[in-house]
Amino acid sequence: MRKPTRTLLAAALVLGVAGGPAVLPAAAAPAPGVAAGAAVPATVPDTVPTAALEAALAGLPSKDATAALVRVGGTEGAWRGSAGVHDLRTNRPADPGGRFRAGSVTKVFTAAVVLQLASEGRIDLDRPVRGYLPELIPAAYGGVTVRQLLNHTHGIPAAELPGETVEEWYARRFVTYDPRELVRSATARPREFAPGERQHYLNIGYTIAGLLVERVTGDTYAHQVEARVLRPLGLRDTYFPGDSPRIEGRHNHGYQWMRLDDGTTGLRDVTVWGATDGFAAGDLISTTADLERFTRALFAGRVVRGPLLEEMFTLPKVTDFGSGAPAAYAVGLSMKKLGGREVWGKTGGRWGSNAAIASTRHGERTLVYGVHSTDAKGRDMNRVAMDLMLATYGPPSE
Repeated sequence: MRKPTRTLLAAALVLGVAGGPAVLPAAAAPAPGVAAGAAVPATVPDTVPTAALEAALAGLPSKDATAALVRVGGTEGAWRGSAGVHDLRTNRPADPGGRFRAGSVTKVFTAAVVLQLASEGRIDLDRPVRGYLPELIPAAYGGVTVRQLLNHTHGIPAAELPGETVEEWYARRFVTYDPRELVRSATARPREFAPGERQHYLNIGYTIAGLLVERVTGDTYAHQVEARVLRPLGLRDTYFPGDSPRIEGRHNHGYQWMRLDDGTTGLRDVTVWGATDGFAAGDLISTTADLERFTRALFAGRVVRGPLLEEMFTLPKVTDFGSGAPAAYAVGLSMKKLGGREVWGKTGGRWGSNAAIASTRHGERTLVYGVHSTDAKGRDMNRVAMDLMLATYGPPSE
């Protein structure tokens, strides 16, 4: 995979997390004797790029990922595959039905609930957020609207979190963060730009959106998503962990390259790691089967109904704060042209796990994956995840 291609795609289908440590050199490798689990394809129509998908899973576990779970679907055909191991201690094959941390894919669920509340007249997308949360949003950010929260054009900087290295973050993995304190930290800082003038992908807008849901419903954010999305769609393996750092039920282990206690660099099991810093921006736990069902329902208009669904497919006419490129994020979803057509979706990353949902606009081809990346918050998109995206849709195009 040529790095320019990887970087180009990652710019639009970003992992949804701040840049982390650089990718480790190719010489690094998992412990000797790790055996790969076999890919498990389903019946495959000729239109599905079977060979490319199988190649993307070949060789797992590797230095880039210990396991990958994949579902390709839509009207053009279906394929399912898994590879790698459940854990590096037993080397058992990866469980294709295992739960994993979905990271910023959570934002799509948050956006859907806010849009549902807008359709009910309980939220006005053009109303300043301060009108709903006056005690939390200071006057300096009084012009930020709900829509700007959701499409990352709000200009609010990221909250300041302690730690600069993966080792420091790992040491704080059980710290519980209050979303209100994260918002206060962010809004105490100068704005990055005037609301609506640029786009900067950050978690903070969705942290505020989760608190907005709680304010207008008088209920918890997690329960609102459960009642409005999870239960109606039968997503029984999807849940919010709250303060628990563990993944309940069936799941494969996640690992991260870092400095170990003996001073060497190696893989550490990071499966148990709290996600309260993510809240409504990134704490969801799910499976490929549930995320595929959600993706099909969302794109078919069964989650957000009517004109408000178009908010998820409408890019703001601004440029990116960092690169100056055209905005790539709508409400909840991002867009990239791959293989000559528009692909909409969302990627996510938590330590030990990268996830994605993606689809062409009318569901001709969908992709869902959970990749147990060994540097899930690296500056570049994970190689296995990138290969799966390109195998499913083709190379970037303009």
